[in-house]
Amino acid sequence: MSPFPNCLYFTFALFLLLLSLPSFPARILQQDPLTELAADIQNNTWHAFVKLIDAGKGSQVTGMSELKKYFQRFGYMPIPDQNFTNFFDEDLESAVLNYQKNLGLPVTGKLDDETMNEIMLPRCGMSDLVHDHSSLHTTKNYAYFYGRPRWTKTSPMTLSYAFSPNSMIDYIGASEIRSIFQRAFARWSSAIPVNFTETEDYFTADIKIGFYSGDHGDGEPFDGVLGVLAHAFSPENGRFHLDAAETWAVDFDEEGSKVAVDLESVATHEIGHVLGLAHSSVKDAVMYPSLSPRTKKRDLKLDDVEGVQALYGSNPNFKYTSSLEHDTSSSNRRRTRTTSKWAIFFGMVVLIFSLCL
Repeated sequence: MSPFPNCLYFTFALFLLLLSLPSFPARILQQDPLTELAADIQNNTWHAFVKLIDAGKGSQVTGMSELKKYFQRFGYMPIPDQNFTNFFDEDLESAVLNYQKNLGLPVTGKLDDETMNEIMLPRCGMSDLVHDHSSLHTTKNYAYFYGRPRWTKTSPMTLSYAFSPNSMIDYIGASEIRSIFQRAFARWSSAIPVNFTETEDYFTADIKIGFYSGDHGDGEPFDGVLGVLAHAFSPENGRFHLDAAETWAVDFDEEGSKVAVDLESVATHEIGHVLGLAHSSVKDAVMYPSLSPRTKKRDLKLDDVEGVQALYGSNPNFKYTSSLEHDTSSSNRRRTRTTSKWAIFFGMVVLIFSLCL
């Protein structure tokens, strides 16, 4: 009997087996981002959370109470009536689920790799859930603060900004800092009919910018290296504070620290808050809450632009460009994994037929 029917049978069986396999993301253990973050940055504020990885409902791990405080700080757990425990209870599971949904992560309810990596990243100090839910759209991810506050100056609107005379960093020149903020403000101004102008009068400026350490009197204390990077308040407050404990960078070629943070990226994000935007769930949007060290995220994305234009209208000179498009690397990775699976299949087919000959 010819061996080919058997070969066809085994090939068909292999095909069915391949289809039944789930498409898990490939993990290269030696380059796992969570491992790298924990190993390379031992003095970041939340590095101790790495021991909570893979914990789920019903588990009890020392340090879980600190994670509950983290979730409470960023809007995912109510203010506690009693001290938090180290038990993974229903309230924590609900917080994890909401966190995963809100930040576009796989919704597992567990402290998996991807969730823990996001939790440990440095981020903006504003709560993720301060936004007005009634403002959300089914196809949009931008959000606003409660009440949808905005600046209400007469048109054409001009907002002034100034730097604190006493609370600045000294390792980046004043002229360079001014240039960074000019570019950051210009990005938003290009999208909306609002102009920004620097003034020397800090106390009368609409937007007041400064670098502060620890408890600096606004009820939102900073927490050290690679924790909360900055925070800015909704309109028409105008306070814009950056954590002086961070290693702020202008050029990563000149600043080699592993914990360096791109000042222009953070400035652009916080200006969004000053204008009235809350956090977005689009990962590559400027208004996404976290920013990895030694990473730049300066260009506005479509979600950022549509959100701020819904508040202030569109700059008549605004033009859509390719930089507004969202990152497609994640979909490219999915296609790569699918291609790899089929490559394995066809390789096995060739092997089976070669053995049958």
